[in-house]
Amino acid sequence: MPDRPSGTDGHDDARRTTASLRPDWVSDELFPFESRFMELDGHVIHHVDEGEGPPLVMYHGNPTWSFVYRTVIDRLRDRFRCIAFDYPGFGLSRAAPGYDFSYRSHLDVAAAFVERLDLDGITAFVQDWGGPIGLGVATRHPAGHRALVMGNTFAWPVEDRMWRAVSWLLGGPPGRALVDRGNFLARSVGGAHRRRALDSVERNHYVAPFPTPERRRATRAFIAGLRTADSDLRELAAGLPSIEDLPTLILWATADRFYGR
Repeated sequence: MPDRPSGTDGHDDARRTTASLRPDWVSDELFPFESRFMELDGHVIHHVDEGEGPPLVMYHGNPTWSFVYRTVIDRLRDRFRCIAFDYPGFGLSRAAPGYDFSYRSHLDVAAAFVERLDLDGITAFVQDWGGPIGLGVATRHPAGHRALVMGNTFAWPVEDRMWRAVSWLLGGPPGRALVDRGNFLARSVGGAHRRRALDSVERNHYVAPFPTPERRRATRAFIAGLRTADSDLRELAAGLPSIEDLPTLILWATADRFYGR
């Protein structure tokens, strides 16, 4: 198993400390894990790497980050090596200049991240946009995966007319006011929690990563991708037979107002 030096990824020339890159708004009580930072193709990728055992790699959705997996990590790190990371522009990760925040680009970064960690026997835990990304990584390297855990997600072009309309509204020009200026997507995360309401500190952990219109573009790009990533999603769907034999646990929240039954 590769060594995991404290604070930064061991392959990077420039060493960055947790203290210098982890902002004060991150609660050590709510997120009691060591933040690690990997320099990868011009990006600075934040991730946590907790526990020992078979690697469990967690892919978040939009507009969340590794914080969304905090309870899973806490409960499973005695049995798994729990790895959760933030895509460029999300959470505590920083995107390289000129990054386009597209599905294809996030997939390329995720695949490079997993390759850098030299993982084998991976269980991929995916939900929301983490599905196309995590499953895309698995179809590129099926031999390196041993199982899948899937929450509410998708792995093909979205044809639903309502979602195509939402994609145009929030991912297109109207979204510049609602999302870029108003941080609408991050502020709406609390409403997606049905079992209990998030408190103000938890809500802030989803809002704070996107303090400026420029940062919020990352969340709008995912919504736009419901229309603009059709060809890449068709390619993903065509590759799914390569992982169809992997043991899969499906955890589907039927009360999810976005995916539902």
